[in-house]
Amino acid sequence: MRIVITGHKGQLGKSLWKLLEEGNNLLGLDIPEHDITEPKIIDAIVDFKPHLILHPAAYTNVDGCEEDPETAYRVNVLGTWHIALAAQTTDSPMLYVSTNEVFPGDREIPYFEWDEPRPINAYARSKLGGERVVQSLLNKFYIVRTAWVFAPGGNNFVSKITRAAEKYGALKVVDDEFGSPTYAPDLAEAIVKLTKSDMYGIYHFTNSGVCSRYEYAVEILKLAGMENVPITPIPSSQWKRLSTPPKRSILANMAGASIGITLRPWQEALADYFEKLEEGD
Repeated sequence: MRIVITGHKGQLGKSLWKLLEEGNNLLGLDIPEHDITEPKIIDAIVDFKPHLILHPAAYTNVDGCEEDPETAYRVNVLGTWHIALAAQTTDSPMLYVSTNEVFPGDREIPYFEWDEPRPINAYARSKLGGERVVQSLLNKFYIVRTAWVFAPGGNNFVSKITRAAEKYGALKVVDDEFGSPTYAPDLAEAIVKLTKSDMYGIYHFTNSGVCSRYEYAVEILKLAGMENVPITPIPSSQWKRLSTPPKRSILANMAGASIGITLRPWQEALADYFEKLEEGD
């Protein structure tokens, strides 16, 4: 198969590439060589004649999006529009990676795939804009919402916690923001299975289980062998930032589970992450 992977240098893009490189002809699109915000990206994809387009590329700096929403919309909406136009031209199925943050996080029960999004920050509004573009232009599409993605070598919550622990010797982490950590290799496997199903629509893929940022950080330090580093739980009101993340935007995987696609518990995935770090993989 000829498969396009946007953002192939990122955490999820690398994981998808590793899974798909054997037996497929891949086209990776990432900056600086390829800019999805430029219309010429459409020709690059059309000329490749893809059988499938995977679109994880995005501007994911949540606080940066709040500071510069125009860039967020340029990358996450305009860029997605270009990719979707290429999919429309080539009649290729397209998979768009979205976020749990399209939901406000103001309820105890998880959000299902068919719940109405109601974003509360600029990043989430731009990602929802990308969803709307895909839905309006295409019939053959998958939208995969995920959360708290991490992978070896990436700039993610796990790496930030370990770096901060080494630098400061003590941490303060919010205990009133809840989510489901998601290991990029596990997410990539779920995505590849999904694209083989031809069951188009909206899906929620995260590693199973829920934790607070504080609980997540405690497990990170334990697995990193840094249990001696003190960690204090604090309310998010004491951690000032530009963006307002949803407090409890938990995703329920009903659609994927119905076709046999589930992800293992986040604790197992996190342990695998540290094993891969030790192996240098």
